[in-house]
Amino acid sequence: MLCESWRAKLDTYLDGELPEEEMRTFDAHVRGCPSCSSDALMRVQRKRAIHVAGKRFAPSAEFRKRVQRSIAAKPQRSLSMGWMLAAAVAVMVAAGVLTSTYVGTRSGRNRVFSEIADLHVETLASSSPVDVVSTDRHTVKPWFQGKIPFAFNLPELQNSEFSLLGGRMTYLEQTPGAHLIYDVRKHHISVFVFQERSLRAKLDENSLSPKNLPFNMETWSQGGLRYFVIGDASAADIDSLAKLFKAAS
Repeated sequence: MLCESWRAKLDTYLDGELPEEEMRTFDAHVRGCPSCSSDALMRVQRKRAIHVAGKRFAPSAEFRKRVQRSIAAKPQRSLSMGWMLAAAVAVMVAAGVLTSTYVGTRSGRNRVFSEIADLHVETLASSSPVDVVSTDRHTVKPWFQGKIPFAFNLPELQNSEFSLLGGRMTYLEQTPGAHLIYDVRKHHISVFVFQERSLRAKLDENSLSPKNLPFNMETWSQGGLRYFVIGDASAADIDSLAKLFKAAS
């Protein structure tokens, strides 16, 4: 019964809509409560399934043709009415194209950020968060060879406060990539690496500023790869780890 009050706000927590202080309290509880952690993982997986299902249905070219035929099948209208109708349709089509382009870019970008956050939560809630367990970058990096279609460098952590916990394969927008997990002062940070070309259509370099996420995140493109660093650590720690990766690449 003690966790019922937490579960009532679990969806709000996963959407990052709680006040900052309550987010930190909630995060600590979920990490320490197996029941709420399992419930959070189930809801994250359900969210991702809904995202995938939402991509399956879109207006087809045949639907557009049917609309055009239904418009053209009214020859009894006057010439002036026909011009007015044609102009109205043109305006509607133009507005639809502009709106769908803007919304598609924005929603695509937000979906990528949301899925990165979901992957981070889902992995940390898993009983086996990494497939290769090692603090040695020379062990973790070779493990990915042959499993993903690119190579990347891991930073040297000597004289830093970060420690490598291990790594695993992951997928974003059906694209294979690497997922590394780091630790800093009892906070876990995920680093995701994907090929840039597979995500370029979903991301707009001029507005890559994740909003309304329950985590701090930094993302950038370098050497044909797209990096995401995300976690509940401070923004300064996220930035420091990002700089180590940029220097290593």
